[in-house]
Amino acid sequence: MTAKFTALSALLGLAASQQVGTQQTETHPQMSWSKCSSGGSCTSQNGEVVIDANWRWVHDVGGYTNCYTGNEWNTTICPDDKTCAANCAVDGADYAATYGAPTSGNALTLKFVTKGSYLAPKSATNIGSRLYLMASSSKYQMFTLLGNEFTFDVDVSQLGCGLNGALYFVSMDADGGMSKYPTNKAGAKYGTGYCDSQCPRDLKFINGEANCDNWQPSSNDQNAGVGGYGSCCTEMDVWEANSISTAYTPHPCTTVGQERCTGDSCGGTYSSDRYGGECDPDGCDFNSYRMGVTNFYGPSMTVDTTQKFTVVTQFLTGSDGTLDEIKRFYVQGGQVIPNSNSTISGVTGNSITPDFCKAQKKAFGDGDYFDQKGGFPQFSKALAGEMVLVMSLWDDHYSNMLWLDSVYPTDASASEPGKARGTCATTSGVPADVESSQASDQVVYSNIKFGPIGSTFQEPSS
Repeated sequence: MTAKFTALSALLGLAASQQVGTQQTETHPQMSWSKCSSGGSCTSQNGEVVIDANWRWVHDVGGYTNCYTGNEWNTTICPDDKTCAANCAVDGADYAATYGAPTSGNALTLKFVTKGSYLAPKSATNIGSRLYLMASSSKYQMFTLLGNEFTFDVDVSQLGCGLNGALYFVSMDADGGMSKYPTNKAGAKYGTGYCDSQCPRDLKFINGEANCDNWQPSSNDQNAGVGGYGSCCTEMDVWEANSISTAYTPHPCTTVGQERCTGDSCGGTYSSDRYGGECDPDGCDFNSYRMGVTNFYGPSMTVDTTQKFTVVTQFLTGSDGTLDEIKRFYVQGGQVIPNSNSTISGVTGNSITPDFCKAQKKAFGDGDYFDQKGGFPQFSKALAGEMVLVMSLWDDHYSNMLWLDSVYPTDASASEPGKARGTCATTSGVPADVESSQASDQVVYSNIKFGPIGSTFQEPSS
C-alpha cells in the first residue's frame, strides 16, 4: 500500500532527492516502544520517527529553486534521472507544524490535512504522511517477524470513510539504500529507500537516481505522477483501517528485498498490467466484513472503533520453522477479542493460512496471484529477514478506498461474495471531497510492543 504524498504549495514543490539541503534542520521526533521477552517482561526502547523523502521540500543544491512543482519536474534542473539526482537536495522537516505528525511518549499522531508554515507562511498545505520507526538517526529499526508477535494500540475514532490509517512492514534496506547506491547521500535519515508490493512508480527518486524520465503527471492528482521506474518489495499489511472497516494482508514477491522495476512491467496500482510484476498487489486479505461478519468491527460493535483498542498480530511457524499462520487478536476494555470467523461458504477460520487463502480466492472468484508470486513459502522468507515499520495516513486517487470500506467493484452486487467490504457508500472516498470535509480526521498509533509469541499480551487459553 502506497500512501499519497501531496502539496506544500507550489512554492515548496514536494519531491524526494538523494542530496541533502541545509535550509531546515532535520530533527526526528522521539517515539518510544517496547521490546518484550518470553514471560511478558518488556523493556522500553528509545526510538524516533522519520518522514518519507517523497513528502519533503526539494530544491537545487545550495539554493531555493524547486526541482519539482505541482506534479511536474523542473526540466532545466532535471533533464534526466542522473543529472537530477546530482542537482537536487532534500531538506529537513518540521514534523508537527508542516506535516501534522507530532509524537508524545510512545504515541504518534498523524493528521490528515495540515495547514502550516515552511518558508511560506499560511500557504503550506500537507495531505497525509508516511513515517518510519528509526533505531538511530541514520538507520531504520528492523524487525524479524517470523515466530514473533507485534502489538500496538490504535485510535481510529476520528477516521472516516475513504481514509486509510495503515501500519505495515516492508523489506526496505536499513540505511535507506545508501550503501548500495552511492549517489544516495540522504539515506534513512531523510526517509529514502521506500518500496512495497504495488511497486510504486510515484516515487521521485529510486536507487539513488531521479524518476523523472518518462514522468507522466497524474490526470486527477495535482501533486502526483507516474515515473519510468518503480520500487518493489514484500509487504505485510498488519493494519489498513478507518472507523468502518479493517483488513490485514500479506503480499509476497518473487524476490524478497527492494528491487527497481521498469514501466508497466512493475505491475501494481500504477501500471496497465496490474499483475505483470514480481509482487502480488492484492495479497490474501482478512477483512471481517468481507468475510461475512458485518457487526464485528465498527462504531459500537464487538471491536468498538469509537474507543482506542489494541491490535495483536502473531506470525506462527510450523514444525519446519516456516510461516504457517498469521493470527489476529484485539484487546479492548480489558477483554481479549479473537478475530471473527469467516461465514463465507467454503471458507473457514479466523486467521490467514495457506488453506484460507486458497479457499478465499476460489469463493470470491479472484485470481490466485498470492500463490503465483510464491504464497506462504516465499512470504516466510521475507518474514525471516528484516523489515521496516511504516506508519501512514492516506487517501486514494485510484479507487477512492472502496476496496477497503465499501462495495468494490462499484458495479458489483453487494450480495455477491467478497464484493462488500464495509458500509461506506460507493460514492464516498473521492479525494477532493475527503480532503475538504474530513480535513480534521486523524489516527493515533501508540504503545508498540514486539517479542516472542505470547510476550506482548495475555493470550486466552485455547
